[in-house]
Amino acid sequence: MKKRAFITGITGFAGSHLAELLLKEGVEVHGLCRWRSRTENIEHIKNKLHLIEGDLLDLNSLQRAMMDVRPDYVFHLAAQSFVPASWTSPAATFEINVVGSCNLFEAIRAAKIDPIIQIACSSEEYGLVKKDEVPIKETNPLRPLSPYGVSKLAMDFMGYQYFQSYGMRIIRTRAFNHTGPRRGEVFVCSSFAKQIAEIEAGIKKPILLVGNLEAIRDFTDVRDMVKAYWLAVLKGKPGEVYNIASGRGVKISWVLDKLLSFSKVKITVKKDPARMRPSDVPILIGEAKKFRKQTGWEPKIKLEQTLKDILNYWRKRVKDF
Repeated sequence: MKKRAFITGITGFAGSHLAELLLKEGVEVHGLCRWRSRTENIEHIKNKLHLIEGDLLDLNSLQRAMMDVRPDYVFHLAAQSFVPASWTSPAATFEINVVGSCNLFEAIRAAKIDPIIQIACSSEEYGLVKKDEVPIKETNPLRPLSPYGVSKLAMDFMGYQYFQSYGMRIIRTRAFNHTGPRRGEVFVCSSFAKQIAEIEAGIKKPILLVGNLEAIRDFTDVRDMVKAYWLAVLKGKPGEVYNIASGRGVKISWVLDKLLSFSKVKITVKKDPARMRPSDVPILIGEAKKFRKQTGWEPKIKLEQTLKDILNYWRKRVKDF
C-alpha cells in the first residue's frame, strides 16, 4: 500500500518541488490548498495530486483533512516566509506561523493519528551571530533579529513541546537559505534574475535595483533541500533539530555579479532604500554535520547552476507574460 504524505504549502516554492519528489518516490501526495492560492507552481503535476481546500487558521478544515487523509508523513512548509513582510505585518506573521502551526498539531491530535512530522524551521532564528560562532551549529544561541525569526523560533519550540508533551513524532529542520526555479520574485536571487530577464526583454530600463549586498548567506538549491526534508522523515530522530545547509557562505554581491555575468546586456546597478531592512542578519553559514551523519544527505547542485536555472526560469516567465 502506498504511503501517504500531507504537505502544507504545497502550492508554494518548496512545497511544489517536494510534491514532485514524493511523486517520483511513489508516495501518494495530498496537500492543503487555500481557495485563493495561485497554483502555477503545481500546474504540471496537479492531476497527480490530491488537493484539499483548507487554511492553517481554520482548525475545522485541518481536522477534516487529517481525519480524511490519515497521512503517514506530514510536511509543514506553509508560512509567511518573506522576512521584510514580517516588519510591516508582524501580527499576521505570528498568526500564520505560530497559531497556524498550533492548529495543525491540534488537528493531528484530534484525528488520533501518529504521522512523522517535519516542520520547516529557519536559520533566521539564529539572528545575531558572532564571528566566532560561524559555521552555526544547532546549539548556537538563538537571537532572532526579525518578527519572522521570532515567529519561526516559537514554532520550532512548539514542535519540541508537542514532542515532549504528547510524544508526537516531530522533526525540526532549520533550513538555511534555499533558492531555485519558482522562487518568489521578492526573494533576492529571484529579484535580481527577474529584473535581468525584464531588461533583456526590453520591458524594463537597464537599471537593476538592489538592497544590502554585504550580507553573507548560505544557499542550497531547493531540489537538494526537499531531498533533505524527505530524508528527515525517513531517517531523522523525532524531537531533534537539524540544520540543513551547504556550509558555504557567499556575499549577496557575489550572487549579483554571477547573475549579471550570465547576461550579455549592459546593466547599471542602483541601491534602493526601500529594499533595506530595519536590521539585517549580517552572516548566516550553517553547519549540517549532525543532519548529514544522521541521514547521509549531501547537496549535489552547485550554486552557479542554481542561479542559471533561476535566470532561465524568469526568462521563460517574462516571455510568457
